[in-house]
Amino acid sequence: MDIVYPRVLLKVSGEALAGTAKVGLDANVLAYLANEIVHVHELGVQVAVVCGGGNFFRGEVFSETGGIDRTTADQMGMLGTIMNGLALQSALEKAGVATRVQSAIEVRAVCEPFIKRRAERHLEKGRIVVFAGGTGNPYFSTDTAAALRALEVQARCLIKATKVDGVYDKDPKKYPDAVKYKSLGYNEAIDKRLAVMDPTAFTLCREHNLPVIVLDMHATGTMVRAVKGEPVGTLVEGE
Repeated sequence: MDIVYPRVLLKVSGEALAGTAKVGLDANVLAYLANEIVHVHELGVQVAVVCGGGNFFRGEVFSETGGIDRTTADQMGMLGTIMNGLALQSALEKAGVATRVQSAIEVRAVCEPFIKRRAERHLEKGRIVVFAGGTGNPYFSTDTAAALRALEVQARCLIKATKVDGVYDKDPKKYPDAVKYKSLGYNEAIDKRLAVMDPTAFTLCREHNLPVIVLDMHATGTMVRAVKGEPVGTLVEGE
């Protein structure tokens, strides 16, 4: 069986983990996601994961509406990603795969600090690594954290699992005539301000030629097909 991407980083939004509730965590979604990740892992693919924290707290939004300093608000959002990381770790280990959570913010009582070499060693030993705490800095999204960690651990691809089946020229939930891209270049994604990832994350991927696959996390088996190089979702790569 040919695997095109032997080491991948999966980015999952916090909102996706909340399911239909949009706030908090949905146990069924966690179990489903864990099983999908395990299927990829069983192929021999080394898997790292970055979780967003929007199901608990969005720093930028709350700073604007709640009157909290942006740095403090972003730090609160980072703590939300740690909660998501711990929940996903539990679901993955229940599914039978050893998992480690590494955080950019030190919380030694519950998870490891992020150490690049240790993360790579975990992956080499067949463990799944969940990166939490974003980049550890305010003003940076978890999309940027995903691109950064993917580059640090030398992932061959960044897979962004979303609620839609790829990148569209406009919101397909609002516009029935929205057109899906099967593939596009980094520059086009940045110039057209396609909202699937923030420009900083796309720029990092472009500068280091890291391919990005955007797919529907709710489509069973899509992640497995992606690591095999099958055409799923939208592939963003060099021009």
